[in-house]
Formats: sequence, structure tokens, C-alpha cells
Amino acid sequence: MSQDARRDEEINTERRARILGLEYFDTSQTPVDQRELYKDVLTNDELQLLRTIPIKSTEHSILFGVTNTTSQQTMTELRNRFLDQKVTFALISDNGYREYMRLYNPPKQVVYHDITVAQAGSEETIASVSSVLEQVKANDMLGYLVQQAHKLNSSDIHIETQREYVRVRFRIDGVLHPVAKLSVEKYRILISAIASSGDVSTSSQEAQQGHISQHISMEDGSQVDINLRLETVPTVNGMDIVMRLFNMDSDMYNLDKLKLSTEERKIVDDIIMKPSGLVMVVGPTGSGKTTTLYSILNTLNTEERKIITIEDPVEYQFPGITQIPVTSQGVQDSTAFANKLRAILRLDPDIVMVGEIRDMDTAKTALQASLTGHLVLATFHASSSSAALTRIMDVVGENPLFVSAIRLVMAQRLVRLLDEGTKQPYQPDNATKAKLWEVINTLPEGVERPNLDNITLYKPGSSAENPYGFVGQVPLREQFIMHGPIRELLESGQTNLSAQQIEAAAIKSGMRTMLQDGILKVCAGHTTLEEVYRVVG
Repeated sequence: MSQDARRDEEINTERRARILGLEYFDTSQTPVDQRELYKDVLTNDELQLLRTIPIKSTEHSILFGVTNTTSQQTMTELRNRFLDQKVTFALISDNGYREYMRLYNPPKQVVYHDITVAQAGSEETIASVSSVLEQVKANDMLGYLVQQAHKLNSSDIHIETQREYVRVRFRIDGVLHPVAKLSVEKYRILISAIASSGDVSTSSQEAQQGHISQHISMEDGSQVDINLRLETVPTVNGMDIVMRLFNMDSDMYNLDKLKLSTEERKIVDDIIMKPSGLVMVVGPTGSGKTTTLYSILNTLNTEERKIITIEDPVEYQFPGITQIPVTSQGVQDSTAFANKLRAILRLDPDIVMVGEIRDMDTAKTALQASLTGHLVLATFHASSSSAALTRIMDVVGENPLFVSAIRLVMAQRLVRLLDEGTKQPYQPDNATKAKLWEVINTLPEGVERPNLDNITLYKPGSSAENPYGFVGQVPLREQFIMHGPIRELLESGQTNLSAQQIEAAAIKSGMRTMLQDGILKVCAGHTTLEEVYRVVG
């Protein structure tokens, strides 16, 4: 409350005291550190119930502060209760009463402990974080979880109902780490706040999607910007939620941070120089597809171009780009992307980004747009670039314009990056070398092959700050453009092409597969063989 507003309240309280024939006591003029507390006069529950505060108390007299809501019956009861003392009353403001109550019954101070990677998953940390969450209100619970998840570079927050408690886990560098256990009662409070903010129902028997974008001021004064995508599903114990964190730092969406190889960067730069055709980035959820497309968009974003995106939801807002959210939660909305795409093509865009190609209608519309001079960027769920091409061909059929439309197909996965400060060298045995040679021998011509004779590989080490031995993630990619054997195959008129046939042609055209890219990164000491096999298979 401002000083002027508080002064007005005190003037009104003084005026009210004269009307009631009571003494007036100005609490705003009494420094907090000089106030005396008389905790032996009334209990905290009585102070709250009776709406009165002992302001001064001696052996022979007590002065009670009362408010506009203190009843006459309460004042009579207090006189009768303290017959050995002279009991008088003074009217105080509502804010004055609340200030005194905070002195008599101070709120519990919650210490928001920072979680570190070294502590995530430990029993001590789980107990500490759980204690914090049990003490604070729902918005602060969500703000604290998001705040800590961002500090740990976590991609997702998982809230999972168990029989006797609710587990909270963070996905850090692709691996889940438990951070807290909630009581069922506290979970219900948190889930209601999340559902309300994300526009989902806690009683739904169907899976739901939602989006939360808000700013929270926490009790300790810290500010938290929340930008989340919600995925909910009912289970036997309640509703589980996965919250995907969207990074709101525009510096993150930069081509230089994508860790593209020289060959990969050259292809992307060529597309930026001549923006037309269809560019597809494929991979599972959490593989960095949107980050790749946003980085390309950010580079293309100039005053001379009109860029429009359709996304479900809009993850990050870029100035100068028209971004259209699409909400599709059921079969009836399956053509939402296609309908919006057709509509925005009438707005004369130069570049269009489709958040996801989900159906035949969207795929055909995207292909048509890419053939008419637009650059169309899109994500697609597929296990590899060749699998993406076969799925698109299944969707659009044997379209002779298909090959001309596609400019680039890029597939990617993320593997954990070894901590340079703690990684441990070792000499691989002959069986491991044989595995490496098996992949390296299939590399396309022109790709430099590592010498395995005296090669040193690395495994994760450990330190007090980083017990897991990994820090961050590095992408494994495979990509091809329409030239050479891959183009010849697709223009040959053959039908029912398999992913294996397309991959073989792409490798002949110079493509390096994700497995090959992973093995090269293992040989370079960036990650481990086990990590590549975990992610790629």
C-alpha cells in the first residue's frame, strides 16, 4: 500500500473513532521495532477470532486495539475477563491490525533451496524440495518448479501420480531425475492451479493438451516467467501431467548454436540464400526440431520478408513474424493445420512454418505452397529422414512434383555430451573396435574415416558438482537434398519404395546416417558408445 493510501485509511479510522466515541491509535506512527508484544494476554487464535490486539499492558491496565469489525460483545467479554485491570479500547485501522498480527503470528519463512545437478535424485534433495512445496501456495509451487527446471536446463517437468504420493521428476539432458514427492492433498491444489491456467479439466477421462503463459511474483520476491505446454492423461491414481518448458531467450535460436557440421551448415546457408521449397525437420518429441526451425526462421527474419507460422502452441514469440496458434485436441480438429495453412497462403507470405505435418491435407497443401515460390518449413514425426520420405510419399501418393518440392530433409536426435573436465579415457577392446569398424566402413565416399588402431574412447567420470559425467546435449543428424542417386531413384517411377532403398540411395548421394554421425562423435570423444546406442539404437 502506498503512503498516501495508508494515510487516507488512518484519517478515515480517526474520523470513525470520533463517531463511535472511542480513542484512536495511529499504528502507522509507531515504529515496528519499538512495539511491545503482550503474548500472555491473548492467544494467537483469540487475536484472530476476536479481531483485537493488546497495544499496551501493565499490572493495572490494558489498552486493546479494535477494528471496525470487532463486536461490542467482544469488548464486554474482555472487560469481564480482566476484572483486576482497567480495560480500555482504541480504534486502529485494518492495516494496523494486520501488521500487529504479523508480529504476533509471523508467517513461516520459506527458503527456496536451489537444486543442483549433483543433488537431483538424492533423498536429501527430494525431502528438502518436497518440504518447500508443501508449505507454499499453488502458484508459488508452479513458479518454484519452473524456476528450478530452467536453472538445471531441464526440458520437461513430469508430475506422476502413485498410490500413496505424487512424484515430481525433471528431464535433464534427456534423462529423468526425481526431485520431489507431494502429498495427495497438495497435489490436488497444484493440479487445480495448473488446470485452470492451462485451460484443461481435472475431471476429463481423455488425454488433453494445454498451454500456460504467465508471470508469477513469488513470496520471496523473485519473478518467474512461465511458458509451458501441458500434456495430461488420466491414470488409475489421478491425472498425470508433463509440462514442456519453452526457452524464452532469443539468443538460443541461432544457427551458430545448432552445432551443424561444415557440410550441414553449407546446405542450410544455401537455403537461406535462396528461400524456396520444402524443408522438413524430423525426429521424436524432444529432439530439438522446433529449435532448429526457429533458428532458421530467426536468420530469415528481415524487413524485406513476410513470415507466417502456424503452431500448436506458439512456443516463442519473435518480433516481425506473424505467429498463429492452432489448437487441435480431437479428430474433428485434424484438419486445423491444413485449413489455417490455406488461409495464410492468401496473405502473400514469403516464408511459412508449419508446426507439424499431421495429415494428408496439410502435406499436400505444404507441397503445393513450396512449388509456388514459398519456403515452407515443417516438422514431422519419423524415426529417420528416409522413413519421413516414405511416409510423405504414402500421404501424397505418386506425385510427379514431389521431388521438385522437397529442398531438404533433416532428421535429428540428442545425445548427452561428456563433461570435458571429468571424462575418463580407455582403450576399447577388439569387439568394440569391430563394432566401430562395422559402421565406419559404411560411411559415404568423401567422409574422413578415423584411425581405430590406437584410438582412445571416453566414458563419463564423476565429480562433486557433476556426478553423472555429462553436461548438455549434442545433436546427431542425418540430412539429404534432392540430387544424385536419391533424385534418380525417386524419379525412376518405381512404386512402393522402402525406407531401406531410400536410405541406401541417400548414402550414395553423400548422406551420413545418425548412427554414423554418432560413431564419429564417439571417436572424437564427444559422447559414449552406450549413449549413441541408447538414443539411435
